[in-house]
Amino acid sequence: MATDLFQSEAWFAHLLAQGFEQPPQHLPLPLAPGVCLQLMQQAPAEPLSSLSNYYSCLYGPQGEWRGVSAAQWTAAAQAMKKLPGGAVVRMQPLDAASTWLPAMEAGLRSAGYWTDRFFAFGNWYQPVPQGGFDAYWPERPSALRNSVDRGRRRLSKAGVWRIDIHSQASDSLEGAIAAYEAVYANSWKQPEPCPEFMPGLIRLAAREGWLRLGVLWLNDQPLAAQLWLVCEGKANIYKLAYVEGFEKLSAGSVLTTALMQHTMDVDGVVEVDYLSGDDAYKADWMSSRRERVGLVAFDKGRVRGLASAARHFAAAWWRQRGKA
Repeated sequence: MATDLFQSEAWFAHLLAQGFEQPPQHLPLPLAPGVCLQLMQQAPAEPLSSLSNYYSCLYGPQGEWRGVSAAQWTAAAQAMKKLPGGAVVRMQPLDAASTWLPAMEAGLRSAGYWTDRFFAFGNWYQPVPQGGFDAYWPERPSALRNSVDRGRRRLSKAGVWRIDIHSQASDSLEGAIAAYEAVYANSWKQPEPCPEFMPGLIRLAAREGWLRLGVLWLNDQPLAAQLWLVCEGKANIYKLAYVEGFEKLSAGSVLTTALMQHTMDVDGVVEVDYLSGDDAYKADWMSSRRERVGLVAFDKGRVRGLASAARHFAAAWWRQRGKA
């Protein structure tokens, strides 16, 4: 089975080790041999939840889950009741089109839970057309294509510029990580809540073969940096930043274009994924949008589950009434 990197053992291990300000209680739940749900309780009295947070762009079972039977999903749901926080279960972000999600919901209901889905975030993505970048680029809005052309000309007038794309561990990788961090520190982005997460993820991606770290340099100074993660035919645009004050050079767009061409034509990906968020600019780069969802479940046999369900469904009813 093609495994999304966000459902891999390596991803979960790194997230658990470096991705939390306060380490959660880790609660892996076996589904079948070689398959498990990576769960956690963030703090005492919190619900049982997926091992995911603001660094996670997708969540699902780790391992080959397609062979998991209905009975095994129900057994897993019954086991959740015995885990800390198991009166209420929350999982996100999830692929609403996945086949494991309805199987998990059916197992939860069989085990005595009420279930409901909720919106997590919009996800823009681009299926790669036949012909790769040469077919993709003319379909982009003319304003975007012209902006990239102007950016390249302005960069050339401003000095000597180049783009480096790092895809494996090498003597230059630590310098590229330092460049990424320098760009991020001088961008509009807020500091990372977990400072070691991103450098560690870049090194992990190099070991796993996922890494596409692009850095645009102007006069030997890093001006823009982007981390893309390529796995199983999909290029995930994970983090991007550019130095504030140089917006007229369109360095970020120039770098995105270079990485788009590299992943389509060199890596041969079939999809490029902008991951989380409905930022307006993503519609210029991507042709398609889908939604990531969350799943919440309430144990009907416990007071806490009943009380949480009452609050949740009452709030949902009020929201629907407000739209009427």
